[in-house]
Amino acid sequence: MSVFTFGGTAIALRGSGPLRLGGSMGVSIAGAESNVAIGLARLGHEVRWAGAVGDDEAGELVLRTLRAEGVDVSAASRDCGAATGLALFEPRLPELTRVHDYRAGSAGSRITACAVAEAFSAARPKVLHLTGITPALSRTARSAARLALQLAAEHSTMVCLDVNYRSQLWSSQEAAEVMREWAPKADVLIASDDELALCLPEGPDDTELRAKELLALGVGEVVVKLGAAGATAHSAQGRLHRPARAVRAVDAAGAGDAFAAGYLSALLDGAATATRLERATATWAFAAASPRHWEGAPTRAELALLGAGMR
Repeated sequence: MSVFTFGGTAIALRGSGPLRLGGSMGVSIAGAESNVAIGLARLGHEVRWAGAVGDDEAGELVLRTLRAEGVDVSAASRDCGAATGLALFEPRLPELTRVHDYRAGSAGSRITACAVAEAFSAARPKVLHLTGITPALSRTARSAARLALQLAAEHSTMVCLDVNYRSQLWSSQEAAEVMREWAPKADVLIASDDELALCLPEGPDDTELRAKELLALGVGEVVVKLGAAGATAHSAQGRLHRPARAVRAVDAAGAGDAFAAGYLSALLDGAATATRLERATATWAFAAASPRHWEGAPTRAELALLGAGMR
């Protein structure tokens, strides 16, 4: 198995404008980890998603969608005591979509460390992908993610950690407490420039200096998403920047997950840092140009449309 991940994927209802005005809504699924899983599967990689859903129709939609996209859900579980979570998406501007999250107490928030350990051991992966969203859902989910980190260390599994901070789910203080513990264990740390501060004690407000501090703490490489300015990778070999792709942004929701999928895909292919950034900015562009989040993720063949072939 190439990549193992898990999280609280929810049923997603997306409006066409302000929710207070009502109107019709599109039905889909939403989850940072499952978005990455779909993105990687479309690029030809083996991915196992081991989240939990409710024993309900929303949960069936989550599993059916992931299965249809080629993601291994054999280790996913159905929780008869809790419902699948809900997320309402309210597009306001091309670069701004409000997300109203209702995942507290959901099946995904109740995933156990035991379930994660069993799923991890069933097919030991090359890469463990974690985000800052699942540990924000509950202490139970946080313990499960912490155990996954421990198992990755024991089995020399590469760790990719996407900070992915959501203020609706937990405070910056809570997030910082967890990220400062977990970040040094990451082989690849992905964050926007304003999220780097969550991974470090108080320090200089300078992205490059923060990246250097994280490298000194043991992070393998620090990949900083800069939105319209592109992305920069920091490692022991130095700093490398790539600009963003020129596309008309329709909805940036899920674009960060697409970026992570692109970067991990190139990493799994053994590509150099420059190619990883090129593929990541391409997958970001595909997602941002789509009116939904995971639906716009490209296939391998489609990468060539933006001049980012599978080199």
